[in-house]
Amino acid sequence: MKLKNSYFYTLRENVKDEDSLSGNLLVRSGMIKKNSSGIYMYLPLGYRVLKKIEKIIREEMDNSGAQEVLMPALIPEEIYEQSGRRALIGSSMFSLKDRFGKPFVLGPTHEELFLMAAQSNVKSYKDLPFNIYQFQTKFRDEPRPRFGLIRVREFIMKDAYSFDADLDGLEVSYRKMDKAYRNSFDRMGLDYKVVRADTGVMGGLLSEEFQAVTDIGEDTLVLCDHCDYASNIEVAECVETPLELEDPMTLEELYTPNVGKIKDLVDNYNIPLEKMTKSMIYKIDGEFYLIMVRSDDEINEVKLQKLFNAQSVVLAENDDVVRLTNAKVGFAGPVNTTLKVIADLRIKSMSNFLVGANKSDYHLKNVKLSDFKVHTFADIRNIKEGDVCPKCNEGRITFSKGIEIGNIFKLGDKYAKALGLNYLDKNNQLNPVIMGSYGIGPGRCMAAIVEQHHDDYGIVWPKEVAPYQVAIVVINTKVEAQNDLANSLYTQLQKAKVDVILDDRDERAGVKFNDMDLIGVPVRITVGKTIENGQVEVKLRNEKDVQLVNIDEVLDFVNSKLND
Repeated sequence: MKLKNSYFYTLRENVKDEDSLSGNLLVRSGMIKKNSSGIYMYLPLGYRVLKKIEKIIREEMDNSGAQEVLMPALIPEEIYEQSGRRALIGSSMFSLKDRFGKPFVLGPTHEELFLMAAQSNVKSYKDLPFNIYQFQTKFRDEPRPRFGLIRVREFIMKDAYSFDADLDGLEVSYRKMDKAYRNSFDRMGLDYKVVRADTGVMGGLLSEEFQAVTDIGEDTLVLCDHCDYASNIEVAECVETPLELEDPMTLEELYTPNVGKIKDLVDNYNIPLEKMTKSMIYKIDGEFYLIMVRSDDEINEVKLQKLFNAQSVVLAENDDVVRLTNAKVGFAGPVNTTLKVIADLRIKSMSNFLVGANKSDYHLKNVKLSDFKVHTFADIRNIKEGDVCPKCNEGRITFSKGIEIGNIFKLGDKYAKALGLNYLDKNNQLNPVIMGSYGIGPGRCMAAIVEQHHDDYGIVWPKEVAPYQVAIVVINTKVEAQNDLANSLYTQLQKAKVDVILDDRDERAGVKFNDMDLIGVPVRITVGKTIENGQVEVKLRNEKDVQLVNIDEVLDFVNSKLND
């Protein structure tokens, strides 16, 4: 591409309404432009990056034996009702009606449609296994779009689905996808972790996420400093070390006026955190429960949902808390409550601790487990840094932040049973097909690459995903010799199948250099006064030094750098 007569622009200043580094750089470099909240245009340079990311994924998917298809984005609503997911996805699903009043939705995910396609192919065990995938636009009405391409309302996803006769077959398909994903992210130059995750609305037997490690990430990654343990904090198991119980002390009522927060108790009454608990009232599938953890722990709502196999887990409204405890908010406790108490496992090792008294402005001191009834003890807290690793029981837990760029699910027979996808086995018995689901967000990959590969001057694209691999900059377009050489090099590189961009604009050299740094082209060739000595300047985007290269050696030099 020659820039002089092309669609190309950059912005000098930071973008005010972009709240992430990647979003800011992608907008400033003219690669994307916000259309409305959570919806972006991909402009020429950005679209080239997106297509290169898709090309990498497509090659790895094809190498795994998967076949590409394309599903519609406009889907009858009844399909999601049949699978039981319409109510589960709820207001995140964009819905509309056609001219005849029939309800449709814009597809947020496509398990149901892939299953319908499989029904046309699967009759017996001889038709299995197979894997089909697509690149398709998804629509999700995010309540709070943010971070540029990381949390959006319209996005392209590569989603794939495997179909097997049994769990052993699913394991083979799952491992193929795991390898394809690792190959894809390695080729993109991403630093990532594979972590165990919550299955969420997808359901199924197992979920693992591919998380690009970056400070802007929305997810907390739980890692071990001793072994290879990696998990999303939502599902990280907590290992509790039993403590020796103290001799019981006399239960006391403690007057704590206008104190409803843990910090107030620590500051005003000098009570250690490890001697306090907090009780939160939750509404779980319509029933209220008192959830109890140590005061310095956080309740893990995903674990609660799994514990109850619940559809809905929400904090009780203030009015309900007052009604159920006969006290102001902040003074709930397990003693003499009418609610079922769900206590974290760590509570088992506590003695002589503080709880709310279910009485305004009062707490109870020196409480013991025998002073109240626990309905269920369970691991319901978030793991913390410094905790013992649940895998090796030796290392200590550390945290990182991550952007989820891909996920793989063992769905099992959940969707097959819901929508009637069955096959006849060797004994002529009908069985549900076993499914796997596998997704990658190319837009999120693009954002994650920028978050990990940038400097003070702009983006530093890895060569496989850069919009162009080489930029030729003409210092003075009014000098015929410089123009002629630049065009000659441009033609040579094109013939050698190198993605090359020629900056032949009538701009100052500094403007051109800044723009090429901002858009992140890996190799820059500068055609200027050095051509009088038979040389051009070559600079790599990720290096500071400029090298002088003989004109007749430019092609070999560039190829050596791109193939390094």
